[in-house]
Amino acid sequence: MDIKNNNNNNNESIDKPKQSDELLNAEFKAKTNEELNEKKPARQTRRQATEEELSNPLHGVKLVQILERLVVYYGWAYLGDRVNIRCFMYNPTMKSSLGFLRRTPWAREHVEDIYLDMLEEKKIEHVFLMKDKVDNNLKAD
Repeated sequence: MDIKNNNNNNNESIDKPKQSDELLNAEFKAKTNEELNEKKPARQTRRQATEEELSNPLHGVKLVQILERLVVYYGWAYLGDRVNIRCFMYNPTMKSSLGFLRRTPWAREHVEDIYLDMLEEKKIEHVFLMKDKVDNNLKAD
């Protein structure tokens, strides 16, 4: 008898549209900051980033992203030579390096400087590549 009741309940739930289905079918419209601020007045205290912050290449880039990009671009051996810390030289791992860099401001600043140098190198490489492409196109014509 309990089995029959269960079957009836299951059929009823199938006939009714679920709330999640309604949300999936509804058209999503992102709310503007003004709309969010009206609903949550505490949110108004959030300040906008300044031009100086936005122009900083480190703005919005997490330490883990910086370290991953440096390891891909240079490798652990180069980082160990450039920054004299054990977590880069002996059995380097992301976890140990991130932990040390988060606890040690001078090491983090050093790694951030290397990251900025890497961005400059990439920028210069890009300029030379674009120049070579232009030169090759002129020669082809």
